[in-house]
Amino acid sequence: MKKIFLISLLLCQKIIIAAQMPERSSENIQKYTEICRQHIYINMKGMYRESGGSLKYPFLAPGSNQYLDQLWDWDSWLSNIALRQILVENGTNDDRKQALKYEQGCVLNALNYGGMDGWIPICISRDTPDRNEILRDINPWKSNMHKPTLAQHAAFIVKNMNGDAEWLREDFYTLQAFVNKYLNFHRHKATGLLYWENDEMIGVDDDPCTFYRPQGSSGSIFLNALMYKELQAICYLADCLHLSDVAVRYRMAMKQLKAAIQEHCWDPRDGFYYSVDLNLLPIEKPASPGFHLHSGQPRNYDCLIQRISGWGGFMAMWAGIATPEQAKEIVERQYRNPQLFNAAAGVYSLSPLEKMYDIRATGNPSSWQGPVWGCINYLVFRGLVQYGYVEEARELAEKTIVLFGYDFERFGALHEYYSPDSGEPILNKGFQNWNFLVLNMIAWLENKTIITEF
Repeated sequence: MKKIFLISLLLCQKIIIAAQMPERSSENIQKYTEICRQHIYINMKGMYRESGGSLKYPFLAPGSNQYLDQLWDWDSWLSNIALRQILVENGTNDDRKQALKYEQGCVLNALNYGGMDGWIPICISRDTPDRNEILRDINPWKSNMHKPTLAQHAAFIVKNMNGDAEWLREDFYTLQAFVNKYLNFHRHKATGLLYWENDEMIGVDDDPCTFYRPQGSSGSIFLNALMYKELQAICYLADCLHLSDVAVRYRMAMKQLKAAIQEHCWDPRDGFYYSVDLNLLPIEKPASPGFHLHSGQPRNYDCLIQRISGWGGFMAMWAGIATPEQAKEIVERQYRNPQLFNAAAGVYSLSPLEKMYDIRATGNPSSWQGPVWGCINYLVFRGLVQYGYVEEARELAEKTIVLFGYDFERFGALHEYYSPDSGEPILNKGFQNWNFLVLNMIAWLENKTIITEF
């Protein structure tokens, strides 16, 4: 009996050991850096897709069988940033020229589906119906659309072309209509914050702050941080096109949005930025004289903080919205805390202290309720770098290198998301996409040329 017990114990120990990530030693960092480079250099052109069907221009796809021939909004943007890093390190002038048509095609395909109303789809496949047919089936004023990364993607390309935005001039009106739609029809008047219309295809699929919440109720910090940078990007593009007077209103909107985010989304109690609940009943005058409930002192606040510890709060650092004092609190009280966000494999998408924490494999929606994602690690890393938290940025970069290098070593490919504690892949082998941003993190560690988002 003792013998059986000892054998069982040893087997359990082996399983536990097998489920641990490799040590974050200098030797392993070097080893997995080279493994990441080798695989990514070989596989990078797997994201190239040729034009055809509803996609009139070549474009970049996330990779893996699940996303083979689809153009996705923020996926293509972040993939492009990784692609440029690859081309700086391992590309020729001919490679860079070849890549440009795929980069521009991501933006032009999206704008091809735009119109005067500003609505642009989140995802376009080769067999996506034309715009008029889509709009017969949906209400564009009550539906989510392309995330506010389109101007950022265009600005990223233009910046890499030394400010040449002429390829965008004919479609610049459509891009403005897109940005204007967010500002005019998806912004909460009382707070000035942007909101999701519903929980469909929001990028962070099952974020509890939006998932299964009422229509138009989620003032997402993720969405608002993206929009702040989107406004910066369209101002830059307008300047490049010698339309600086066009940018005046966008600069004003940018300033207003930053103030709104700081006022409504910052929580001094926790030292973190949160999404907010906009689903409050309106304050109305009593319809008749006499006694009326709440008439003596109606509410004097326009939203409620959602104290749900999701990774989106770090986007305030990525976007440059947080003050230096706020960033210090975010890093010390949130990032460094292993019970909240600091996982062995990177950053928890949702704190394990939350009751909604769940790292089971799911698709439609993909799980953002705890698993580690490559894009989260990268965006949090960028925020840490921008505010001067070098040691924390180094730690996160090294964790990401080990995570992806170990995945390549064992399976020859990367996955969509990972177990936060063991680094075990959870779903979707072959997912390339923003995972290739590990190269940008490596370049920062090695003090080499770094490609960053606009």
